[in-house]
Amino acid sequence: MSIEIERFFEMQDEATKVAFVEKRGDEMTDMLVVALEETLSILAGETQPETVH
Repeated sequence: MSIEIERFFEMQDEATKVAFVEKRGDEMTDMLVVALEETLSILAGETQPETVH
């Protein structure tokens, strides 16, 4: 996994923790929707994930 992708996941994890602690459900829902849309895009072949060889 590239460092860029790892950093993205770290940022997402941190944002999720903060939202959970501060009880910001709408923000968490928005993050989950974006993550699901990106995942479905990758699975549908619309977006190619970056790889490091």
